[in-house]
Formats: sequence, structure tokens, C-alpha cells
Amino acid sequence: MCELLGMSANVPTDMTFSMAGFFRRGGATGPHRDGWGVAFYEDQGYREFKDPQPSIQSPLARLMLEYPIKSHIVISHIRQANVGGVNLSNTHPFSRELWGRHWCYAHNGQLANFREQLPLSFYLPVGSTDSEWAFCWLLGEIRRQFPQPPENPVAMQELIHQSCEKLRSLGVFNLLFSDGQYLYAYCSTKLAHITRRAPFGPALLKDTELEIDFAACTTPKDVVSVLATEPLTSNETWHIMQPGELVVFEEGEVVAERTSHAAASN
Repeated sequence: MCELLGMSANVPTDMTFSMAGFFRRGGATGPHRDGWGVAFYEDQGYREFKDPQPSIQSPLARLMLEYPIKSHIVISHIRQANVGGVNLSNTHPFSRELWGRHWCYAHNGQLANFREQLPLSFYLPVGSTDSEWAFCWLLGEIRRQFPQPPENPVAMQELIHQSCEKLRSLGVFNLLFSDGQYLYAYCSTKLAHITRRAPFGPALLKDTELEIDFAACTTPKDVVSVLATEPLTSNETWHIMQPGELVVFEEGEVVAERTSHAAASN
């Protein structure tokens, strides 16, 4: 299956260290050779880079490692195709507009009977993946229930969690999703996160011989949370999310958590 990488931070932060390990999984230390993409939220802007080539071979991926774009929220994806051909239109992340905001989405997993179970309304897919179809359905559900941005973020969190639970009932559905303010992470099978804050220390990547001392490139006020399908470093303690768990990040901090009603009753 595919793998996910995300970041939420309280200051503009680059992800070149994490991407150096993550992109190795796109054809070197992992089998995810069917494309990659990364999206950055910067101020009120949004930029996205995608390539259907394996990240380990992609000149554009090398550019990302040499061009430290600083962002508050990042969503990245490396693909191992199971539904839809290997081409640019099927490469994550996907984005759409709602309420004058860029919404970004990346999915790891596979869904059964998604066309029958997920009727579309306002948004339509460009490519042929189950992932993009599910994104169009999810954003359509948000638009239907909230024609305007809700004043209460709890209502939005509840809708997203309920929608993700429905999507998980169709198969495997690990999600990173953002509107530029919040980063939503939902775990179906595999997703982990770590929050780095002062006192910062060294980190050693699993997928390549690269180490960084975050104390040398941060300030005491920095808070940075990183999410990945599998932990990226070997000398840090990552939080392993549970099936049915939704975690919401804002400016690097966990601001909300929801668990599966099915898991809670067991």
C-alpha cells in the first residue's frame, strides 16, 4: 500500500530531513514506486508538487530535498498503485476549494464498492482512484452539512470522524486531510506521530544514514508534529495511533482526539 507523511508546526518549518527518509521508501527501502506528491501551506497560499515517477528516481523529488520550503502544514504521499493507472491524475495529494480555502487530502489504503457506497454530489474525480472518489465524497459531505464554515470546530471534527468511520467500513482508510488551519489524521491500520519541542535533541533516520540535531536549527518556542505511516527515526519515541482514531493538529499541537465507538465498546 501507499505511505503518508505530514507535518503541523507553529512556525514556518521545512521538511527536508523527514522527506529525505520518506522519499527513500519510494523505490529504495520500500516498494512505493508509482508516484509521489507533496503539498505545502504557506501564509494564505498553497503549492503542490506531484510526479508519477518513483520518488527515488524523480528529479523533482531531488529538488524538494534541495529547496527547503517552509510551511505550517505539509501533506505528502508515495504511491503503490492498486486502483487506477500510474499517471499524474491519479497521484496524491488531491485538492479542492471549499469556503475559499484549499483542502488537501492523501489516502493510504483500498476501498471496496466505493462507487455504490459513496454517492457523489458537488465534487467529481479527475482520475480513476478510489482515493480521489472518497475525497470528493468526504468534501461533499462537509459542504452539504456546512454550507458556511461552522463556528464550533467540534461539529466539524465529529463529521470528519463519522465519515472516516464509514470509509473504514469499506476497507483500509488511513488519511491526512487539511484546510490550511487544521491537520486531520485518521488511522485505519497504520499511522504514527511525534511532537518535537524544547529541549530539542538529535534524530536519526531509519531509511538513510542521516542525522540532525534539532537544537541547532530551532528556537525554544518551536513546536513541530510529524506524522508518518511508519516512524521515520530510530532514536525517538513515536505515538502509534489506534484503528478508528482521529487526531487533529493546529500549529503543531494536538487540539482534539476521537476514538472509534466500536473500539471503545470492546
